[in-house]
Amino acid sequence: MPNRRRFLKVLGGGTILAPTGAVGFLATRTPHDALAPWTPKPYDDPRKAALSYAILAPNPHNLQPWLVELVGQDKVRIHRDTDRELPETDPYHRQLYIGLGAFVETMILAAGALGFDTEVKLLPDGDDGPIAEAVFVPGGAPDPLSDQILKRHSNKEPYTEQRLSKAESSVLENYATLISDEDIVARVRDLTKRAFEIEMRTPQTLKESVDLMRIGKAEINANPDGIELRDPMLETLRLTGLLDNETLMNVDHPGTQSHMRGYFAMLDATPQYAVLTTATNTRSDQLDAGRQLMRFYLKTTEMGLGVHPVSQALQEYPEMANEYALAHELLASPGHTVQMLLRLGYGPEPIATPRWPLETRILNEA
Repeated sequence: MPNRRRFLKVLGGGTILAPTGAVGFLATRTPHDALAPWTPKPYDDPRKAALSYAILAPNPHNLQPWLVELVGQDKVRIHRDTDRELPETDPYHRQLYIGLGAFVETMILAAGALGFDTEVKLLPDGDDGPIAEAVFVPGGAPDPLSDQILKRHSNKEPYTEQRLSKAESSVLENYATLISDEDIVARVRDLTKRAFEIEMRTPQTLKESVDLMRIGKAEINANPDGIELRDPMLETLRLTGLLDNETLMNVDHPGTQSHMRGYFAMLDATPQYAVLTTATNTRSDQLDAGRQLMRFYLKTTEMGLGVHPVSQALQEYPEMANEYALAHELLASPGHTVQMLLRLGYGPEPIATPRWPLETRILNEA
């Protein structure tokens, strides 16, 4: 009977009837298995202990593009997983290397908290070899930022209008360049919206994202990477066959248009930005930018601030060329490269994103 059912809004403004038991269904949709790595388990091997924190590092599209080789009793060798790439939006792997740099920095911080120093060599065999090698040596000292690793999450929600104080800005300027001028902030907001729409309306870049979407508890637990959509409504539509990839690829679908309006509103709710730039754009620069990114994330977490990467305009494919040029005109010195563009502000409490367990990222047992 209709009076024993509740209505759920669906894509395109329609409705489906859901049984009264839907309330119980909605309450059980957290993908606990996929989030388990955020509660690291103990390891006797300090390398594994540190790596169990490193896998929580931010990375593009949550691809988690790292593999680890254990060497002897005290060394790790970090590799890029060449099966995890973004050929359309990151054709030169720049973003992937930034994520790998964040992984290295998180490992170093976690090792220090465990009482180990790490003797790190980046790109020990050149650009085409391992990302890094690290030897673990007893005697390291903890960095206060390591306390924030388990609390750090990207905050992809609208921010309040509150701006950072002068004191807060002064602290963060040691970690990134802050964009606070209202005219430039407004131009960057418009840039991020145009860049997002270009990515959505370019078929090959949209497909790259759609193929990485994990909708609902079962999909997220089965593949704890990519773009998670934890919304119970979307999961219901997916389970009932009303939300397939063909629908997600239709940019003019009313549901997609609604999603885009919501994303634009989130981008509009951005009072300030942070930028990471480098004088050149080598693999070492990209790894260093990732290390810097991680420290910025942890410091903002400590300060109660939200951070959200919005680097679509920095992506290197033809359809984005004009926005890429404008981003560099607005945000970098001539000849320098903008490695990261990030929303910055105060927002609601963010949520953790899924991760593959450490064991799936280790190539061998030493």
